Amino acid sequence: MKNTFTYLIDSTTEYQTIEQFLRSLGYSKHLIIRLRNQSMGITIDGELAYTTHKLTAGETLQIHLEETETSDKILPVPMDLDMVYEDEHLIVVNKPSDMPVHPSQGNYDCTLANGIAFYYQQQGLPFVYRAVNRLDRDTTGLLILAKHQLSAAILSQMVKNREIHREYLAVADGLTEESGTITAPIARVEGSTIERCVNFQYGEYACTHYKRLQYNPANDCSLLALKLETGRTHQIRVHMKYVGHPLLGDFLYHPDYTHIKRQALHSHRITFFHPITKKTMQFEAPLPADMQAIL
Repeated sequence: MKNTFTYLIDSTTEYQTIEQFLRSLGYSKHLIIRLRNQSMGITIDGELAYTTHKLTAGETLQIHLEETETSDKILPVPMDLDMVYEDEHLIVVNKPSDMPVHPSQGNYDCTLANGIAFYYQQQGLPFVYRAVNRLDRDTTGLLILAKHQLSAAILSQMVKNREIHREYLAVADGLTEESGTITAPIARVEGSTIERCVNFQYGEYACTHYKRLQYNPANDCSLLALKLETGRTHQIRVHMKYVGHPLLGDFLYHPDYTHIKRQALHSHRITFFHPITKKTMQFEAPLPADMQAIL
């Protein structure tokens, strides 16, 4: 797969070296090294250029990014995937429940990665799997995949800078407060590789904001909209259990509830700046049927 990125240098960007300019755009150090080692990876007005070259107004800088490697250990498997958006730089997919994001021991052929590998195979394109954000196996909703190294580098930095904003919908047990903020620190449960808990001595800072949208007295449950300021493992699930309103169907933190076969958690809305065009992107995925049923 080949991508060419063209930058016309003006008075606001001249006098920088090419490396300084590219770093300001979000190119990672690793990607710049790769471009240096690639034939004609970086050119000025069509001629090979070094990253130490100082830019001058009027020059045209072109980056020729060629990727030929594939994630060949990921088995392509045909799947009916819900592609919410796609361009040459990224994909936004609405992940169903009971689907891990990455292959792991015991999950070699039933993951989102397997479905994306097949999708690329059908187009005859090289495939490298780059999931930008993650969701638990049974959490549904929106997830971003980067299609090349540049979009992956920029989006990954945006994740670190908390510049990708997600809103979740969840169904919690009982009648919650109308709104609230939970700041209890989260740590791993001793002896477990999966389970987390609130731990004020050893936990890491975690902050969750929630708002009640609906209450169903028949099933004694609340539909919540939640936003995270931090991204701790199982953060919503642990925080809602901590305040006495665990998510319905959560096998780890509320195993007694059986009216839904998974934790009632859905990545509903995602907002971010496009890594290349810088336009605001916002997508929504409707509440899944199993969560609607218990409301």
